[in-house]
Amino acid sequence: METVQLHQLSIGYTTKVVAQALDGAICSGELTCLLGQNGIGKSTLLRTLAAFQPKLDGTITVCGRDIDSYTDKELSRTIGIVLTEKPDVKNMTVAEMVGMGRSPYTGFWGTLSQDDHQVVDEAITMVGIDALRSRLIYTLSDGERQKVMMAKALAQQTPVIYLDEPTAFLDFPSKVEMMQLLHRLAATEQKTIFLSTHDVELSLQIADRVWLMEPNRLSVGTPQQLAADGTLSRFIERDGITFDTHSLTIHVTK
Repeated sequence: METVQLHQLSIGYTTKVVAQALDGAICSGELTCLLGQNGIGKSTLLRTLAAFQPKLDGTITVCGRDIDSYTDKELSRTIGIVLTEKPDVKNMTVAEMVGMGRSPYTGFWGTLSQDDHQVVDEAITMVGIDALRSRLIYTLSDGERQKVMMAKALAQQTPVIYLDEPTAFLDFPSKVEMMQLLHRLAATEQKTIFLSTHDVELSLQIADRVWLMEPNRLSVGTPQQLAADGTLSRFIERDGITFDTHSLTIHVTK
């Protein structure tokens, strides 16, 4: 099911249009990866889809409603965000951080009910960090911390989750593990998961669908479709860099 739809979307700032006439759809149950060169506008698009900054033109529809019709509270129950920035907290445990995901549902004082605690426990288990629940956030590795932030987003119980460069600070095995986790959660929990990344080859191996931003163009399709029509070769290939459209792998010559 198409959960998020873009129609003739223009993004950017009052002084500069970053991209325009963007059309595409993000589906529930799928992991969708946003690719593109540095400076092409991936972060701007992500911020606009999350309503962190206003669109310049066009429409964004989320769960059948125009995004402009949502209140802040409704958005917080519809879209979860996982950013690249490391949380600046010292004396907070993993369980407490994941519990922050319940803030759209708690009262003024933010006190968690028994049901809230159960949701937190389920989110921690889904991500596989039960052994970390009592650890302080600042003692975690980058990979562990990213899993905690993913659990926090799951505890928010939103149908849509956006992630900005979730594998940026991870070693390769941890990158693979994080992408596999996101793919599994999208499929098993029927979440709409959309992330920006520079890990091109890994995305092509794991993503269900790819959005490729290029100057004046947004290409949307499965990795196989974008390989078959030449889109990925145009984006990837340079002198000394070739792309195998069958295996979806990148080869570098010395």
